[in-house]
Amino acid sequence: MIKRRNFIKGSVLGAISTTTPIISRASGLFEINKRSSRKPIAVATWDNRKATRAAVDVILKGGSALDAVEAGARVPEADPEDTSVGYGGLPDRDGIVTLDACIMDESGKAGSVTFLQHIKHPISVARKVLEETPHVMISGKGALEFALSQGFEKENLLTDKAKKTWEEWMKNNDYRPVNHDTIGILAIDDKGKMCGACSTSGMAFKMHGRVGDSPVIGAGMYVDNEVGGACATGQGELVLETLGSFLVVELMRQGLTPEEACKKAVDRIIKKYPELKEGGAQVGYAALSIEGEVGGFSIDKGYSIAVSDKGQDRLIVPDHYLG
Repeated sequence: MIKRRNFIKGSVLGAISTTTPIISRASGLFEINKRSSRKPIAVATWDNRKATRAAVDVILKGGSALDAVEAGARVPEADPEDTSVGYGGLPDRDGIVTLDACIMDESGKAGSVTFLQHIKHPISVARKVLEETPHVMISGKGALEFALSQGFEKENLLTDKAKKTWEEWMKNNDYRPVNHDTIGILAIDDKGKMCGACSTSGMAFKMHGRVGDSPVIGAGMYVDNEVGGACATGQGELVLETLGSFLVVELMRQGLTPEEACKKAVDRIIKKYPELKEGGAQVGYAALSIEGEVGGFSIDKGYSIAVSDKGQDRLIVPDHYLG
């Protein structure tokens, strides 16, 4: 039998674009976001500056923070070149694209879909769960039926590029899934309301039926309008087993900065699984305080955080545990 930890081991780190400023923790960028004049603001995992810009633009045009995070998540969901989210996402070991997403508003209400197939924008289905049902999470066939009842169209999400990658992976008959990246996005609108969203196609070549942390409130994403919000990316099992995003927000409630809280959450993972000190897994957190301060931390290098406000889009490279 393959041991669970070895089965889910491995990661693909996101590439970092240099078209706009990339700023390390040492630059002090994290501190300037404390100024209320920076609102509206949007923060996302990885180099999702197109998503954070879309989110801020929605707010500047009069939309809410909930509208903003939905719009932001829809950007990579519709991008066939993004192999980690939505259309173009890498499939499971059976060659099937399955999607997970959640969304949370400023009042703490949430909607989530898991193991959803054939729908390009799971984040919008999750919002419908929040607004149109008494539930928080709907899964699998039921999620698809609900989406279709709400007017969403059924589509083939497996692109030629993703199919070719899966076929190459299958040649080695190696059933170890490949860890890849999620979009988690947080936004504060001009009324001071914070909302969050998270969307993913999950771990590439995973077992059919596997669900990670992304659609789980408190794991992949969590928001408390009195404190702030957090989102996670990377190896979802590690985040699930430590309820990472909820932990980050609760640490911020105790007075830690977003960066300090994210570091503590990573430390919690390392303490639980000391073998990760040797590498082999990635988890990254992004956090945004209700005052507008941004912070992050990751297990390994290669992680980045996108930030947009009224005047600028930029990329933060936070500190990491290894190296």
